[in-house]
Amino acid sequence: MAEQQQDGGDPSRTARVSPAQQRAALFAAILASTIVSVDATVVNVALPAISDDLGGGLAGQQWVANGYLLTLAALILISGSLADLFGERRIFALGVAGFGVTSVLCAIAPSIEALVAARTLQGVSGALLTPAALAIIVAVFPADERGKAIGTWTAFGGIGILIGPLVGGQIVDSISWRWVFALQVPLVAGALVLAVTAVPEGAGRQAGTRIDYLGAVLCAAGLAGISFALIQQPVSGWGSPRIYGPLLAGAMTFAAFIVYELRARAPMLPLELFTRRNFAVGNVQTLMMYGGLAILTFFLTLFLQQVAGYSALEAGTVMLVPTGFMFVLARRFGAMADRSGPKLFMSLGPAISALGFFLLMRLDETVSFTTDLLPALLLFSLGLSMTVPVLTAAVLADADEHNAGIASATNNAIARTAALLATAAIGSVVAGSFGGVLDERLGDRALPAEARAAVEDAKRRSLGRLDLAAVPAAERQSVAEANADASVSAFRLSAGIGGGLLLAAALIGAAGLRNPRRDVRAQECPGGTVVGHPRDVARPPSAGIGRVPGAPVGAASN
Repeated sequence: MAEQQQDGGDPSRTARVSPAQQRAALFAAILASTIVSVDATVVNVALPAISDDLGGGLAGQQWVANGYLLTLAALILISGSLADLFGERRIFALGVAGFGVTSVLCAIAPSIEALVAARTLQGVSGALLTPAALAIIVAVFPADERGKAIGTWTAFGGIGILIGPLVGGQIVDSISWRWVFALQVPLVAGALVLAVTAVPEGAGRQAGTRIDYLGAVLCAAGLAGISFALIQQPVSGWGSPRIYGPLLAGAMTFAAFIVYELRARAPMLPLELFTRRNFAVGNVQTLMMYGGLAILTFFLTLFLQQVAGYSALEAGTVMLVPTGFMFVLARRFGAMADRSGPKLFMSLGPAISALGFFLLMRLDETVSFTTDLLPALLLFSLGLSMTVPVLTAAVLADADEHNAGIASATNNAIARTAALLATAAIGSVVAGSFGGVLDERLGDRALPAEARAAVEDAKRRSLGRLDLAAVPAAERQSVAEANADASVSAFRLSAGIGGGLLLAAALIGAAGLRNPRRDVRAQECPGGTVVGHPRDVARPPSAGIGRVPGAPVGAASN
């Protein structure tokens, strides 16, 4: 029993697993997690095509992205406990099967509402799948082989993130956005077969595990109310009870979640960890850094396709710059931080990324990749590569070894929540700016009713989506210019807000961080919660706090 607690796995069980089974189980985990990685990166590239086909405007595009993030962020902290209770193979198979079913539902969705519902269910499957995949690796590999197996799994997850925009962009341009989801089904079927045939069955190793169901419900309901209000506000306005009602209800529910977590016997979010300085400061930086990253990946992808005229493949290729930088440089910066300490990197890195955001404020309707995009993306990517591995290591170092798993899980959930809230909140600001500038540019110009209706529809869509067919020929050029000006102004505002978030993260890091209490090497956290899984994930947390299956639910890459 002592050995199991130390290594995070059952030695007698790993001894019964043959090398062939180990390889097959690892391949099942790699295949499933890669599918999730690809799915997370291709959806943004497909959003303009989805909007063209199903409608929904900017709010619909936000919900397609955020429906997944909502359930993923709310449930990922308890899914490891489910694997402890029911066995990692059962939970992994359930997550894989659910991901396949929901992929089919996404592919055949007849409306934007149906697609959002399917994406929300897909987030549930993702929350089950990724932590269980890690738990399988911990379960079938002995301690001396586990680090290499986790590293292999992490590397393939990073490759999935790299190829996702390229594959997705090509599919969207050549066939249909629906095939982005449909082509996942054969891969899911392969992962499911391997899970059932190669992964040894575990019989719920912690039968007394407490699962914080109420905490998960309160968290999901609170985030849903807040997100709904922020996303729908441009359509209905702050004065509408359809907006302030869900906003107030969501805020109160989330506050109730925090209060409940303070008193729960086995909370899914161990708030006592936030009394530790680096853990608290690091997670505030995580909220800002990953919020900024979400702003970049969501709004830049939309702007390039809907305003600058890039194809889905071209827009996907652009997003390879930050991912490629992370893949190549993060480990090197991690090694440098291991020698000199995290504070410099966690202060300088966000500031450099902020400069990249501020350079994006130069973008106009015509965008050159070489002279306009590349300098900004290089700065952003350099700062991101300097920050992410060091940030992850600093957060884990302020936890103890026995609860490093749940610390990593908490950091991961905050990163997903940051993406959810940033996309929703900045989307509201972008839509408001777009509508305001468009009205200002059009002024009192006399337009027929059909043209005015097209303008109002464009306000719901934002960023370049104005149907000029209804505009009289004599007014078409001036209306098109007003629309372009509004789109550029709205995007520049989003870039400025993103840069401000990262600059604030730099200042908070400079003022609040200190040297870590425990040696966690940043070199071993190369992708943070973007592509990496620090080696601490192979250690179990304490029995009383958010139990996970021999490893944390944290560091999930999607």
